[in-house]
Amino acid sequence: MHTSSPMNTPVQMLAATTLALFFLLFSSLSTASQTPDKSPNDNNEYRFIELDNGLRAMLVSDKQAEKAAASMNVAVGSGDDPQEREGLAHFLEHMLFLGTEKYPESGEYQQFIKSHGGSHNAFTAFRNTNYFFDIQAGYLEPALDRFAQQFAAPLFTAELVDRERNAVHSEFSAKQKEDGRRFYSVKKAASNPEHAFHQFAVGNLTTLENTDSNPLRPDLIKFWENRYSANLMTLAVYGPQSLDTLESMVRSRFDAIDNRNLEPREHSAPLLNTSDLPAKVTAEALKDVRRLTLSFPIPSQHANYRTKPASYVANLLGHEGPGSLFNVLKKNGLADSLSAGIGMDTGENATLDITIALTPEGLARHEEILPLIFSYIDIISEQGISRDRFEEMQQLARIDFRFREQSEPMHEVMRLSSQLQDYPADDILSAPWLMERYAPEQYRDILSRLTPDNMMAYLLAPQPELENPALTQWYETPWQIEPLNAEDLRASAPEPLVSSLRLPAPNPFVPENLTMVPGDTMNKPERLSDNDMAVWVARDTRFNTPRANVFLSLRTPAVRVSARSHVLTQLLVDSINNNLNAWAYSARLAGLDYRIYPHLRGITVRVGGYNDKLHTLMNRILMQVAAPDITRQRFDIARQNMIDSLQNKAKDRPVQQTSEFIQTALLEDTWSTEDKLKAAKEVTLEELKSFSKALLSEVDPVLLAHGNITQAYALNLARQIDAIVLGQSDFVTVERSHVRKLPTGEMQVSLNVDHPDTGYTLYAQGENTRFAERARFRLLAQIISSPFYQNIRTTRQLGYIVYATPFEMLETPALGFVVQSPSASVSDIDQAIREFATGFETTLNNLSEERLEREKQAVISNIMEQERQLGDISGRYWREIDRGATDFDSREKLVKAVEATTLEDLQATYSSAVLNREHALRAVTGGKGMSADKARERLLQQPPVTAK
Repeated sequence: MHTSSPMNTPVQMLAATTLALFFLLFSSLSTASQTPDKSPNDNNEYRFIELDNGLRAMLVSDKQAEKAAASMNVAVGSGDDPQEREGLAHFLEHMLFLGTEKYPESGEYQQFIKSHGGSHNAFTAFRNTNYFFDIQAGYLEPALDRFAQQFAAPLFTAELVDRERNAVHSEFSAKQKEDGRRFYSVKKAASNPEHAFHQFAVGNLTTLENTDSNPLRPDLIKFWENRYSANLMTLAVYGPQSLDTLESMVRSRFDAIDNRNLEPREHSAPLLNTSDLPAKVTAEALKDVRRLTLSFPIPSQHANYRTKPASYVANLLGHEGPGSLFNVLKKNGLADSLSAGIGMDTGENATLDITIALTPEGLARHEEILPLIFSYIDIISEQGISRDRFEEMQQLARIDFRFREQSEPMHEVMRLSSQLQDYPADDILSAPWLMERYAPEQYRDILSRLTPDNMMAYLLAPQPELENPALTQWYETPWQIEPLNAEDLRASAPEPLVSSLRLPAPNPFVPENLTMVPGDTMNKPERLSDNDMAVWVARDTRFNTPRANVFLSLRTPAVRVSARSHVLTQLLVDSINNNLNAWAYSARLAGLDYRIYPHLRGITVRVGGYNDKLHTLMNRILMQVAAPDITRQRFDIARQNMIDSLQNKAKDRPVQQTSEFIQTALLEDTWSTEDKLKAAKEVTLEELKSFSKALLSEVDPVLLAHGNITQAYALNLARQIDAIVLGQSDFVTVERSHVRKLPTGEMQVSLNVDHPDTGYTLYAQGENTRFAERARFRLLAQIISSPFYQNIRTTRQLGYIVYATPFEMLETPALGFVVQSPSASVSDIDQAIREFATGFETTLNNLSEERLEREKQAVISNIMEQERQLGDISGRYWREIDRGATDFDSREKLVKAVEATTLEDLQATYSSAVLNREHALRAVTGGKGMSADKARERLLQQPPVTAK
């Protein structure tokens, strides 16, 4: 798979796998352009402006938008941290939210955003820090007023400086046992000490020391003054207002930010000490994770966004079709996944990375895999540079850009503000899809650097055999580095594997018919037949994109018999996906996608994308579902992966484990991790083959076809399904699962978790599944979440992971209160929550009619959130069909229930659910309480929550 940075275009697989690598590959050209080039499918209006203080902004006017959003990207990140204050950029990100001269209250911004149906957050990267929010569109202007003040006049209140360093430390502590963070610390330790990447980026109480002899606040203010400047900031604002109105909003507020005429920091030192290459770094994983990454230093690719040579090369390296590197490794039982793409690009230098998830055998033979990779690189260098191949990539990119669908406003502004740092404004919308010319000289330049003597290999594995390992400073991860012999890496790989390698054939799934079907968009799906298969169809051309989504649910009682049948279903789905992967990978590149997954009632097949060749992909999938090829090799690998995954759950964050316990204990037709692990260790290949033949002996099939399709298309698809899959099936009804009703009172369950933090999840369940009850819990969660966060996290400093949330499962309403603390005990957390709940009762009782109405509108705006892509609507239709709500009006009914909710209703629900905990389950790590097994045994006897 060809991968890229986290900020991927959410359109189709090509952008995600072939081109979105370059969301962060920018050019630093300046421009005076007012209107960037946009997709013909994009009805928004755009304007680029530059303020007098040097701040650059992209304005987006979407007349249909119900939510507005903004994002500020500052060209300052962890790479700017002073050596004596590691984590300072991240700490500054935290502090900017906590009060300004105009809005001095530390929680005012958060409360304002939340009370108007919005959300906010920020992240600190190596070169950038990004701040963002969304909100009901009518409140964009006052939200921008608050947002701009954070960059113009932050207070950096001394008391909050000392308090918030504890929150940063809690964030550090919460992730100390996560392999991702631990392995990242190893990559930093192994990097060039002269490069800023080598430094610790998160921060903790030690690096953010705040004492009389070493006060933190002066260093924080100095960093802000010496690094933050309007000329290093890029802003994106999205709303339904006109461009002139948006420009007026921005100029009158953001011109207050000082322009200190600063330059972004350059990172000219190499990321890796090239004199030490080739070398291998081995690191110890806590979980059963086996990963091999080859990292090759290459020049920065920012200037090459119009030709994308790294994308061209990574497309071939990460291909998964027949004969590809991944396909050969997988067929020989050595790998489970492979990705290729830019690992990091600092503007001065970069790395191209190939990352392989290894099987146990692959781990044992990883030294054979290394020369095989170089054999494949040689094949690409000799045969892979082809104009035809380029033109195919270019054609797919143009199709995807032509039919681009919009994402939600918050994602759009985050993307635009980031890209505006370096893309010229003319190209900001089209740059991720640009492949302007065939550039063989650039492809060869990158390939010439993918050599054995220019490579660092990173191996992450559980319990590796390390001799005198070093420990990373903050995460205490054991690791070692050893030199490799470049000649050994050039040595011949196993001949049977090398002889199987070949480059991808031309893509047979490139769409050809991109016309729209005639007829108006249907208001909701219609059922076409009353026979044994429920067939639902909805023609939908509102987004002017020739795409469709097809869902097929094969509900069967066989999957819910026991933990063993659940395990067998997952193993069967793995075999089906494995058999399809190489053949179907080209379909993914061509804008088609599919997913086959097990659920509480059976198996679902989802296929989506350009409808031109969707039926070809669906046909192949159906044949595999009907008669999967189950091999010994794949069974052994899949079973081991499942065992590893289940065992790894014991090493998840404490609050992940407490929340998962609640879900599996209360949801019918789910089983504990222990039960599934026992079954996974016992099942056999013969048992799986037998289960495969019996799975669809009884079935309750449901089909939805939605998008650029006709009724005739849907009926033809139904006949195809019937002929290929259902020929030997008896038709039955498979009822929906339910949530078990908690007994009266509060249960406390104590989980045994090996983690220094305390995990706490309080689940307060509603009485029934009626819309009125669901509305009360939604509204309560809306009103309580921001004060809860402010009290427990900001004021009491109990932890970094703190939130109150709707905890609705299968329409059963509930409130969830979640805290993970590095310092507080279970009783401390519970006492704090009880004190908060008692105090908040007064706030709730004094809630004004105006405030209640505002909170209702916030909830309603989230329920009725605008659907911007075909898949959003397909997913909603499918959920409604699953719950049997075939009037397709659940959202509207819930909105009416929210509107009808009174303050008295809320007070009564708050008293019973939160104050009295009449039906509550408290899952904690450590502390006192019944065991997980005993609690589960008791809950199994409980009846389901119903609408009565």
